[in-house]
Amino acid sequence: MTISFNHTIVAAKDKQESATFFTTLFGLPDAVPAGHFLAVALDNGVSLDFAEPPIEFQPQHYAFLVGEDDFDRIYGLIVEWGLDHWADPRQTLPGTINTNDGGRGVYFLDPSGHYLEIITRPYGSGR
Repeated sequence: MTISFNHTIVAAKDKQESATFFTTLFGLPDAVPAGHFLAVALDNGVSLDFAEPPIEFQPQHYAFLVGEDDFDRIYGLIVEWGLDHWADPRQTLPGTINTNDGGRGVYFLDPSGHYLEIITRPYGSGR
């Protein structure tokens, strides 16, 4: 049996704002309507489906493995846009990146308060 991740719903205060933030930051095609969602296509047929639930929601954590060049571009935008960012998930090392597992990583927030992370090496790969 093959099991592949297909999609997840991302709760947003404003789905258009959140989807546009994500596609612009990550250099992806514009989100497309999918029912009452805005779907952002990632690699391997995976999508993030942005929705505006009629309830308060807890922030979630979404981590993305990116290439070195993509990291440079994305991190450049994080700095250019003046986004708060941290080298660690507890937000104790502001304005810096980490070099875990011989790669680079950084944490930051999206417009809805979700914790986003980009890394260039999977956890445990530097051992």
